[in-house]
Amino acid sequence: MRSPDAPLHLVFMGVSGSGKSTVARAVQERLGWEFAEGDDFHPPENVKKMSEGTPLTDADRWGWLESLAEWTAERDARGEPTLIACSALRKAYREVLRRGGEGTFFVHCTGDKHMLLGRMNARDHFMPPSLLESQLDTLEPLQPDEHGMDVDPALPVERLAAMVLARLGLP
Repeated sequence: MRSPDAPLHLVFMGVSGSGKSTVARAVQERLGWEFAEGDDFHPPENVKKMSEGTPLTDADRWGWLESLAEWTAERDARGEPTLIACSALRKAYREVLRRGGEGTFFVHCTGDKHMLLGRMNARDHFMPPSLLESQLDTLEPLQPDEHGMDVDPALPVERLAAMVLARLGLP
């Protein structure tokens, strides 16, 4: 059970193109909390694989997830809240991220496949649109026993940020 004075750690999750980084940054603008872009924590080998259109395996992801959990745990130990944008596609991956702090809350940015593909095609990113299908196949939605919420990234970003803050009782 989370103690009331434990810092919050918000993980904005979802497949590529779901808007998780955009929504996380909108929340960051309101709260001023430290933000980590999960993509920046990938080792060069992972980025290379994805750039070449090769889906990551669980083995590829464990070290990456551990580094994000460690980043969160360092801040948790100092009593500092955090924001992370990270795909967190499987429940097992989210369990690793939860080790960063007991106050971890997931915001799952869901979305229509066609919208996601459109967003992926419109940006410059190492993750090619061809990998969306493998991410959708891997995705395990939040379960009822997981602390979190789903949001629809088709809504305006400011509205999504307001919804997250309202759900958590934050200003």
